Parts: sequence; structure tokens; C-alpha cells
Amino acid sequence: MEEYLNTTGRIFDIQRYSVHDGRGIRTIVFLKGCVLRCKWCCNPESQEYAIQQMTQANGKVKTVGEDITVQDALDILEKDRRYFYRSGGGLTLSGGESLVQYEFARDLLHAAKDAGFSTALESMACAEYYKIEELLPYLDQYLMDIKHTDSQKHKEFTGKENSLMLENARKVAESGQTELIIRTPVIPTFNDTDEEIRGIAKYAASLPGVSEMHILPYHKLGYDKYIGLGRPYPMGDAEPPSKEKMLRFKAIVESTGLTCMIGG
Repeated sequence: MEEYLNTTGRIFDIQRYSVHDGRGIRTIVFLKGCVLRCKWCCNPESQEYAIQQMTQANGKVKTVGEDITVQDALDILEKDRRYFYRSGGGLTLSGGESLVQYEFARDLLHAAKDAGFSTALESMACAEYYKIEELLPYLDQYLMDIKHTDSQKHKEFTGKENSLMLENARKVAESGQTELIIRTPVIPTFNDTDEEIRGIAKYAASLPGVSEMHILPYHKLGYDKYIGLGRPYPMGDAEPPSKEKMLRFKAIVESTGLTCMIGG
């Protein structure tokens, strides 16, 4: 394992004791850098790989971005081993898009597995497949975003069309190397109709071995971060979907044969 311990990556946060983004209690390592520019992104500080300065709501300026080694991350994981053991939790990599720093992601996942931790990856699969393939042997669970099935609308709201991501989702599923769960953020004016959710669910259900889909309601928690970075908030005054709408979407997803969970 020692050969992986000095690999360096750039993060913008580490969140301990999370009960989202994987099974059990998780420690989430948020990697900096993203290839998409989703209008609703709740972590705009993740988009640029560069270290940034962000003004917080209290007026204080925060440096966003820090370089750490795999060993640094393992030291933090070790503090929570007993929580992982009791809950079935472990390490989750998030972002940004984790695959922007795929060498660091690969080595951290590898080292975590060697140390006996379970692993999960939150990713949009927007990368050449060989990068994903290098991670799969060390990955227990892939939480993959599929935001839309329409390529043009995907490009309008994220900056990129989605054919590569849909292709990679199928390749990961066909590999059978990891548990693949599809996650869809429900975004006003983008994908919040019955037909759009049904289309995503049907695609997810067509992937070999996929039995679970999560739908995540849009929220405005990133608003202050855009202001702190001196950027306009792209979603304007869009409102989160109602509980009733989310429950209707859940029923639509389940009608395709998938288990569906509404995320926070």
C-alpha cells in the first residue's frame, strides 16, 4: 500500500459523520475540479481546480482548496473506523467531478480498500472510460448521476451533452464490478416533468444489475456560495419541488421496477 500513500490531490472539504452518499456513516472527501457547469450546482467552489477565496455569509474570507496526500486522508478515516464498522459505512469520494483527479481518486480508493474501509464514489462518469475502469477494482458502490436522457437539454443546463455519460453508465453496469445506483437531481425547468423522470428511470432500469434509483430535490443551499465567489446565481428564483411532486416521481420510478429513494 505504501506506493499510494504519497499521491497528492486537491480537495475543498472533508465531511465526517455523513449518513448520505453511501451506506452507513460516511466520511466524504470532496475533490476540486469539474468538467460540467450545472446551473443548479450547490458546490460552485468545486468547479475550478484552482485554490480560491470565497466570502462567507458572516463576511469572513475563506480559502477554498487544500492539497493533501492519500496518507492524510487515511489518517482521518482511521479516526472513524469504529463508526464504519458498526454502520457498514466508509469512504465516499465526491466533488466536483472526482474523475478530474482520477489518479488521486484511484490511489485513495485503493489504499482505503487495503486498510479495510468500504468505498463509494459520487460521480457523473464524465471522463474517458479507462479512468473509470482503473477505479472499479477498489470501488464497492458507484453513485452515478444521470440528469437527463435528452442530449441537447443536458448541454443547455450543464455545458456538455450526455452521450459519454450514458455510455459509461452502461459500461459500468455491464462490468458487474461494483454496485451501481443511479441518482437524479430533480431540477425545475430542466427535468421535473413526469415524462422526463420516466425516461431517466426507464434508462436506469435497462442497465444490467441496476435495481435502485435516488431522486434528489433541487434546493438553494449553494446560493450564498455563488455570492461569496462574486458570481450570479444561475437558477434565479426557481423553487424546490413540492413533497407531493417528489412522491409522484417516486411512484413513476418504481413503476419501472426500480427501488426509489428520495434524497435530502
